[in-house]
Amino acid sequence: MKKVLIMGAAGRDFHNFNVYFRDKEEYRVVAFTATQIPDIEDRKYPSALAGKLYPDGIPIYPEEELSSLIGKNEISEVFFAYSDVSHEYIMHKASQVLAEGASFTLLGPQETMIKSNLPVISVCAVRTGCGKSQTSRKIALILKEKGRRVVVIRHPMPYGDLVKQRAQRFATYEDMIKHECTIEEMEEYEAHIENGIVVYAGVDYGAILEEAQKEADIILWDGGNNDFSFYKADLEIVVADPHRPGHELRYHPGETNFRRAQVLVINKIDSSEKEKLADLLRNIKEFNPEATIIRANSKITVPEGKDIAGKTVLVIEDGPTLTHGEMPYGAGLLAAQKYGASKIVDPRPFAVGSIKAAYQKFTHLDRILPALGYGKKQMAELTQTIDKVDCDLVVSGTPIDLGRLIKTSKRILRVTYELEEIGSPDLKEVLRKF
Repeated sequence: MKKVLIMGAAGRDFHNFNVYFRDKEEYRVVAFTATQIPDIEDRKYPSALAGKLYPDGIPIYPEEELSSLIGKNEISEVFFAYSDVSHEYIMHKASQVLAEGASFTLLGPQETMIKSNLPVISVCAVRTGCGKSQTSRKIALILKEKGRRVVVIRHPMPYGDLVKQRAQRFATYEDMIKHECTIEEMEEYEAHIENGIVVYAGVDYGAILEEAQKEADIILWDGGNNDFSFYKADLEIVVADPHRPGHELRYHPGETNFRRAQVLVINKIDSSEKEKLADLLRNIKEFNPEATIIRANSKITVPEGKDIAGKTVLVIEDGPTLTHGEMPYGAGLLAAQKYGASKIVDPRPFAVGSIKAAYQKFTHLDRILPALGYGKKQMAELTQTIDKVDCDLVVSGTPIDLGRLIKTSKRILRVTYELEEIGSPDLKEVLRKF
């Protein structure tokens, strides 16, 4: 029996365990390690999900303990199972593992993708923050307008009770409240729900697929954290970002998505520089010349945008786009500039708790407040930070109605952004052929 350890972040790691390790007696998964997401370590992957070989569950440790765990438990192989990291980062982790004497392994699509009995379209990206969510929303609406029963299955974000989160269904705003969703979860589910699209997510993606197939004609995989799909897709659509040319070749597993894509959506063309767009197109020509290319803009609107003119504003952006995605800004800042804000307030002096810690970790952030809310405590710290900032109003570039979720003394204007294709081919043409 081979003793192994899985490095993860409460997503791909649990999926890989479920589909590859759970019932294999030749392996013994001694532990998971956790990183990227706060407060997910120091708990267990429960026995109810781990199966008969793990009656006591599987402990989850901070990744900082990786080296000692390998030696203490005589680990022979470490499986890396999280995403949105640079190739240099992942090889540093590999070197750390190899230095302790263990092997370092990545499980690939053939070993981890589940086959559906329905057609599957996957929407993934080369980095976090490319515009994957707006692309999946557009696809879901096109399919719905054609009379297809489309169900979205979202990449996991199980940060709470894993047994309760085994297979979750979201059809109403009340469902998100019932399941105690974090801001990060709501950012991905709310817009689909507003469009009348059912969303599934959770921990056990075999069980999730079984449930979703009961009410669907077609499954739409809505990826996250630039991971590749958990399901074998019949059409693989990948979003690339001309603001970050070269990232499609420097990040894991974004490059995997980039090379596998049948359709590449180049988003945010209207706000990108011509030279950077040209760099991205050259990389497509060299590394995936057979892919269909769709050019698109991320159309930004604020219903009450006229109220921004001449005002001092606090800009809030989607958290993972700024942190994992390493973007210094997003739709919120672009909207504030578009509608004539006189000043963008630096929120760093007002940050408290984990929000303050995020600024210390992600030093590229200055004028932007990341909408971090991985739990009630962090949501409260986000609210405290907002309340302390001296500004006329808040411009929120998160995908959700933040004002409905948190109670603050500040007026919050919501930025919306939708995919707007340029010319031909577009998504309707691609889907018609499919």
